[in-house]
Amino acid sequence: MSEELKKDSIDELEKEKNENCQCECDKENCQCSEEKEEEVREEINEIEAIQEEIGKLKAEVEDWKQSYLRKQADFQNFTKRKEREMDELRKFASEKIITKLLDGIDNLTRAEETSRQTNDFEGLVKGVELTLNQFKEVLKSEGLEAIETEGKEFNPEEHMAVMVEANEAFEDNFIIAEFQKGYKLKGKVIRPSMVKVCKK
Repeated sequence: MSEELKKDSIDELEKEKNENCQCECDKENCQCSEEKEEEVREEINEIEAIQEEIGKLKAEVEDWKQSYLRKQADFQNFTKRKEREMDELRKFASEKIITKLLDGIDNLTRAEETSRQTNDFEGLVKGVELTLNQFKEVLKSEGLEAIETEGKEFNPEEHMAVMVEANEAFEDNFIIAEFQKGYKLKGKVIRPSMVKVCKK
């Protein structure tokens, strides 16, 4: 509160108290003026203290507001960055395995070209076998494993029964034959084996 405003407030409060003065003294030279002035000063000090506290609270609220806005902006930037990273990951997730399979495709291409030139179909078969083994190793390194069926009891979580047969050579509910190999990727079945099951 400015000094000028404080003085005006003191004068106004003194005037009000003089008008309401109940003592028998002359109002212009009221004997209780000192007491009134002290009361006025105390009231003004209280007002100033309240205004100062309000100012501090306003500043504190503004600080919290700015802090919240900064944190909100940081979180939005973090979210956008993570979304971009996930998009990149999804886009190039298969890059590693495709790069490994390209070597096998190159080998098959060379084997085909060579067999056409030399009519060496036996060599082509060997080349295909080597390339097939190469593909299997690549997939194995990525966590792919074949589901076993030979001599195994039927497991609905890993096998799909497409035929049943009463066969004395096999125990009940055991697999007789496999029509299509099944696979698991890192322990998860991604394709069940298609099998024939013994049912007596």
